[in-house]
Amino acid sequence: MLITQAVRPLRPNLARGLAQQLTVPPRSNPVISYGPAGRSSVSGHVATVFGCTGFLGRYLVSKLAKAGTQVIVPFRDEDEKRHLKVMGDLGQVIPLMWDMRDPDTIAECVRHSDVVYNLAGREYETKNFTFEDVNVTGAQLIAEVSMANSVSNFIHVSHLNANANSPSRFYATKAAGEEVVKAAFPNAVIVRPGPYYGHEDKLLNSMAFYPILWTLNDAKTKLRPVHVLDVAQVLSNLVTGVKGASESVTYNLPGPTVHSYASLLNLIQSVTYNSIGFAPTIPKSVMLTATKLAQNAWWPLLSPDEVERRYIDDVGTDAKGEHWQGDWDKFGVTPEEVENLAITYLRRYRSAVNFSRPVVLPSTRGTPAYHELD
Repeated sequence: MLITQAVRPLRPNLARGLAQQLTVPPRSNPVISYGPAGRSSVSGHVATVFGCTGFLGRYLVSKLAKAGTQVIVPFRDEDEKRHLKVMGDLGQVIPLMWDMRDPDTIAECVRHSDVVYNLAGREYETKNFTFEDVNVTGAQLIAEVSMANSVSNFIHVSHLNANANSPSRFYATKAAGEEVVKAAFPNAVIVRPGPYYGHEDKLLNSMAFYPILWTLNDAKTKLRPVHVLDVAQVLSNLVTGVKGASESVTYNLPGPTVHSYASLLNLIQSVTYNSIGFAPTIPKSVMLTATKLAQNAWWPLLSPDEVERRYIDDVGTDAKGEHWQGDWDKFGVTPEEVENLAITYLRRYRSAVNFSRPVVLPSTRGTPAYHELD
């Protein structure tokens, strides 16, 4: 009797607490979270991240696992997924082998998940996979299998410059991939980030190492670089989906500031204390011919499509769009300026003499002509 009287007042609070921890996705089993927030908690969500072994994927897996989400990490090469295992608590990061062309392995990766991320993609073609294979056919198959397995939320990562009429096949197939994903998974979320920068990026690191390859178009091409951790945070926030969305929605994530290749080369020169030097700009026709011949090598080199992309300005870099900030505010994320983080990723390119010298940034964000960099 005494026990019953002591428990009764707690029942409304208990019910309220359970209601806060319970989420019922549209097409999946109920999601129940418990435990304190953090790595050792259980968010109740199970997420599959295709493309988890890539640049963006590793940061997304880390953020999901730290929030207590169980993460399925599909992989092709045994060595590519080792570093992901330690990003979550015991049993929270589960590697599964998959093949983009095999619907059975894809189904095995998504059958327990309530959210699926498709980050799979390459900026160059290989002998096994063309842009169409990865960005269109592969994306469509993943979306179809996810829908067939009652996945609640599907997040597809595209590109800020996705355009069906683009001269770049990479951008054109990214746009085609969005359409087939929306057809296969009607309420899919499409995320369009700008070019990433970070520790293992192919932007700042490549510019610091091979600056001559970034002087095409006289380094006048404009871009909106975005920090990879900011994009990963937005994707992590989407783990619960978009409330009330009955059809596909697209989010654009441009960098906060318009830069050009010349202004970024100027930034790298200032931060690293290494002179970029002057070299003649290689004509586009010569570079296209050289990169076509370079495709005979067995390791990835600059491709003709990448050359084409270095003549295409990012969306939102013209006079009308330079103040456009995309959809960051919808996720409560403020994107970092590249100048604030440049030293973190570029200090290793300093000489021993200059390694500890103070950071000196360019006096202006203006776009100097390439021959004015020195």
